[in-house]
Amino acid sequence: MRFGKIGMAAAAAASLVSAPVLAQATQPVTSAARTSATVEGESNVEGGTGIILAILAAAAIIGGIIIAADGSEDTPTSP
Repeated sequence: MRFGKIGMAAAAAASLVSAPVLAQATQPVTSAARTSATVEGESNVEGGTGIILAILAAAAIIGGIIIAADGSEDTPTSP
């Protein structure tokens, strides 16, 4: 039974290792170069999310400092 589990584990490992190699081998080989499409105008999809993320990160850092610097004494009263 132990050898059966080891054999199954070896077969699973071999299939995981060989899968990318086999997938790469099945892709068609073409000699045509890829060309990019023309762009008429720029997209404004990003919309300034960098500023929002920076503000949230700064708020998280400030909140962490406030929580860490809290001077309350929470020591137990038991001996």
